[in-house]
Amino acid sequence: MSLIEQRLEKLKERLAKESLDGMLVTNLTNVHYLSRFTGSAGTCLILPDKNYFISDGRYLTQSKEQVKGMDIVIDADPHLEIIKKKGLLKNGLKLGIEADFLPVSQMEKLEEFFPFCKWESITRFVEEIAAVKDKGEIRAIRTAVEITDQVFEQIVPEIREGVTEKEIAAKISYAILMMGGDGDAFSPIVAGGPNSALPHATPGDRKFRSGDFILLDFGTRYLGYHADMTRTVVLGEASDRHREIYDTVKEAQQRGCEAVKSGVSCKDIDSATRDFISEKGYGDYYVHNTGHGLGLEIHTMPKLSQSSKDVVLENYVITIEPGIYIPEFGGVRIEDDVLVKRDGYEIFNQTPKELIVTD
Repeated sequence: MSLIEQRLEKLKERLAKESLDGMLVTNLTNVHYLSRFTGSAGTCLILPDKNYFISDGRYLTQSKEQVKGMDIVIDADPHLEIIKKKGLLKNGLKLGIEADFLPVSQMEKLEEFFPFCKWESITRFVEEIAAVKDKGEIRAIRTAVEITDQVFEQIVPEIREGVTEKEIAAKISYAILMMGGDGDAFSPIVAGGPNSALPHATPGDRKFRSGDFILLDFGTRYLGYHADMTRTVVLGEASDRHREIYDTVKEAQQRGCEAVKSGVSCKDIDSATRDFISEKGYGDYYVHNTGHGLGLEIHTMPKLSQSSKDVVLENYVITIEPGIYIPEFGGVRIEDDVLVKRDGYEIFNQTPKELIVTD
């Protein structure tokens, strides 16, 4: 059985447990996971005895090359109209739809076009299967992380007084491509001085100055899979205040990693970082979740937060990324990509976490 066939079989088993006959998959990330299709217009229709991939003439050749385990249907009409015109649905089917992604207008069309079917809103069916990575996916993420590590090593010497955030962000994107990545996993975050206190700052024209915390959050995309790493350096001379904040985040990040193993709740992993930062008096300055899942998207399930009801399972890949952000002064975030193992964890990133002071 091929990898795609295994994924489809797992999905059908999950659907059967919920007494569903099939599923309409419209989210492109999930379409890619179930079919290998990488284009911008595709729908999967999963049925008990047959699976369909639906797209238009732009992707005739691409779909034949990429799509596995499905009958390919190519037509110029909108996808729901194609399903109706081709008579792909039988009377009386009970089918799931992706509640998080299907617009209300599409839901109304489903009910209009297929009144003889029962449509049930479902969430995270494909995502929960995709969260457990196979060996090929782990290899791809590992390679993405390796390239990200290499880019960081190349970029640090470029950080000096007078260089702007935009310049470093551009050099990161260029280096990712030159080192074999398929592109940025997301737009790089490069933030110096007070801007580093903004967790998702946009690189601007501010020039680096001595005494700045400089936060670098970026990652490589490789074979569709994403890496996500953050490191924070100091330009010039590190003060006691710099070191105290940095050391607090570093210890909290290590505690978060050490809390990881299969079956542990995401809330407990979040607490491992958050409780330590709070004990050190910086709890009010830790303003985001501890991490998230990683895969074909930069943010996937699970969510590592105080409100999360998820647990991590073997072969999940997650980020651990606590931070402290002091307005008007600066911020520190340290982030690694972590493989969940049965009895522990593996950190993919090899970039050191000791404070780097560059001049």
